[in-house]
Amino acid sequence: MLDLSLSIFFSSLIFVIFKLFDTHKIQTIYAIIINYITACLVGVLFYEKPVKLYELYENDWFYGTASLGFLFILIFNLMAKTAQRLGVSVASVATKMSFVIPVALGLLLYGEKLSLLKSAGIVLALAAVYFASVKDTPRAIQRKSLLLPIMVFLGSGIIDASLKYMEENHVTSNEFPLFSATVFGAAALAGILFILLRSFDKPLKLNFKNVLGGIALGIPNFFSIYFLLRALQNEALNSASIFTVNNVAIVMFSTLLGIVLFKEKISAKNWGGIIMAVISIMLVTFF
Repeated sequence: MLDLSLSIFFSSLIFVIFKLFDTHKIQTIYAIIINYITACLVGVLFYEKPVKLYELYENDWFYGTASLGFLFILIFNLMAKTAQRLGVSVASVATKMSFVIPVALGLLLYGEKLSLLKSAGIVLALAAVYFASVKDTPRAIQRKSLLLPIMVFLGSGIIDASLKYMEENHVTSNEFPLFSATVFGAAALAGILFILLRSFDKPLKLNFKNVLGGIALGIPNFFSIYFLLRALQNEALNSASIFTVNNVAIVMFSTLLGIVLFKEKISAKNWGGIIMAVISIMLVTFF
């Protein structure tokens, strides 16, 4: 449970840092790329053996992991567009409700079983994510814009399911730092290619504040994935329970951090979502 708790803590910390980006006028795209470079370097430092690039290609998980890194940066951009066009709450709900994809695959591919109470906990978790994230101010949504949150939902779910598949079939526990470093390295490379292509229209503007913000984001970003992979090896909880608790607890904890650190005001619906999140975690974890 310690690994899962640490993954939740570091994932929630990411939302706090994003909030500080807005406060300190940090350019997100540049900070995100620095973040991936930082996370990659942390993974290399955490790896107990010397990293040899020519041996990296020989791992059977390499090409799938590199593709996963490109998916990371793609989904991030889709999340940003969803937040800008439809609101942060829509992006948050689409991202966090995606845990149903790895949960479903866990049941189908790995023969995992769910009791009636755990199943009720997962259904309650979906409601908790919605109510904890939704805002009272309505925003008109055009039908064609619904494609964005759908893509975020599918992409986020595929990322989580891929992490589980890699952990289950290809990556040993001592390779977790190197595996994570490879994912983040591929994401960094994709981001660098993106801004280089964009530089033909918009000149690059990298400053020290963006670098600092990226480093501050990269460290918890690495550990959020690293501890999630470790948590997935927990014998007491199956992956369906891990992904449910992880996602709903992140929504709950980040909402509470927003209240404490940034004096954010939340509605009765949000408080209802937090209460449902606590109940769902208890159902999934302890029953």
